[in-house]
Amino acid sequence: MVEVRQTGQAWLLTLHGELDFSSAAQLREAADRVVSGVLRPGLMVIDCAGLGFCDSSGISSLIAVHQWLSAGGSTLRLAAVPQSVARIFRLTGLDQLVRVYSTASDALAIDGRGVAASSPAASTHAAGEG
Repeated sequence: MVEVRQTGQAWLLTLHGELDFSSAAQLREAADRVVSGVLRPGLMVIDCAGLGFCDSSGISSLIAVHQWLSAGGSTLRLAAVPQSVARIFRLTGLDQLVRVYSTASDALAIDGRGVAASSPAASTHAAGEG
C-alpha cells in the first residue's frame, strides 16, 4: 500500500507491507501521478518505515522512480529503511544511487548539501554517511 501526501515543496510517499511484484506497480503509479502532475516535485521522499520486505520488482520500481525524477531535475530520497530491507538495498547498490535518511522528517528537512534546512550549522547526515 502506498500513501501519497504533499508536504511543503516535497512529496512524501509512505510504504506499508511488502514491495514486491504485486505492489511495485502501485508505487510506480503513485509516483507517476506525482511526477506528471501540475506541481512537479523538487523532492520526493519514500518513507520505508512500514516496509517489511522488498524484492527485485520493488528495487526496479525504486530505480524507475529515481530515473523519472532525475530526468526532470528532481531528487528522490529514501527514509526509515528497516534493517532487513536496508541489507537488500546495500547488496543491490540502491543505497549508493539514492540517499537514505534515518527518518522521513530528516529526509524532508535536509537540503542537498546534507545540512538541516532549519539550522545551517547542524551536522545531521543521511543514514550510512560517515
